[in-house]
Amino acid sequence: MNEHKNHQFLIHGASELPSVSIDGYNIGLRDKEGFIGDRANTGAFLEKLEELRKLFRKQGDDPLGEAATDELKRKQIDSLLVGDDLKASALVHGAVEEFAQSLAGVIKRYLRADTWKGTERIVIGGGFKESRVGRLAIARAETLLKTEKIGIELRPIRHHPDEAGLIGSLHLMPAWSLMGHDGMLAVDIGGKNIRAGVVISHIKGSPDLADAEVWKSELWRHADDEPARGAAIERLVEMLQDLIARARKEKLGLAPVIGVGCPGVIKQDGSIAWGGQNLPGANWEAPKFNLPAALIRAIPEIAGETTYVVLHNDAVVQGLSEVPFMQDVKRWGVLTIGTGLGNARYTNKAAKKDE
Repeated sequence: MNEHKNHQFLIHGASELPSVSIDGYNIGLRDKEGFIGDRANTGAFLEKLEELRKLFRKQGDDPLGEAATDELKRKQIDSLLVGDDLKASALVHGAVEEFAQSLAGVIKRYLRADTWKGTERIVIGGGFKESRVGRLAIARAETLLKTEKIGIELRPIRHHPDEAGLIGSLHLMPAWSLMGHDGMLAVDIGGKNIRAGVVISHIKGSPDLADAEVWKSELWRHADDEPARGAAIERLVEMLQDLIARARKEKLGLAPVIGVGCPGVIKQDGSIAWGGQNLPGANWEAPKFNLPAALIRAIPEIAGETTYVVLHNDAVVQGLSEVPFMQDVKRWGVLTIGTGLGNARYTNKAAKKDE
């Protein structure tokens, strides 16, 4: 790997990446009621479901029984949606309809933002899309938009969100920099979990990285442990060192780069400007704290080469996993529906050349 040539591409939070320009990300649109993204996250769906349950309780029995709404798992809600209990099914359908209307409204507001004008397609990531309820809400939101003659396509993200958040790291780097290596390390840091993995590029067979896949990954649910920031980084380092050892044992050649997706607005020096309040511990936005520098100190070399770390927003990285499959449009975006609503908008570099 040509260190000088590569280093110029490894800019944290970059707006210009090898395949796309990032027109905007993590934009926090507000109105008099607050952040509009709060109306289209997982919590918003559960609130709508709970509101409908309250109406049922006032008039008699709740079709969903005694279980608290916030304790219902995705599979349970999906089962109710398609089950034989028609009242329970109708209740869940009602929540889906209300959420779809909210999602369509949020999307309309994004499309009016300067950085989102001209968007042709939006991929929907995050854990919500992994449920039938989520996919139904996405499809219904697209239908609602079309009835208003808004011809935007909504498409669930291709990979599982956990894997998309790792695979997208490959697109933070130019494809040629991966030649001669089997893959690279990737990290996805969220408000509840930290996932680290080895992503295999398969670049010889697919130069556009369409066949990239997660070889091995490790998950730590830090929300259960409530660690301090330092302890969280130590645990992440242990996960990465374990993955390096496993790759070495299997004779997988890792590029000396760690790609990291993290909530918040990322500065070029690798510090977090704002938006990191849900990360484990505290002070991730402190001026003297720098996550890339901390990882490099702990892992100065990978396979005998100097380690580089490239950090970007987690929604940006998750969306980047779709780059190979977005070449038929010019401008596209991602919304990640989870505990929050992540967002990013992209313009394909190839499309820019044609204009």
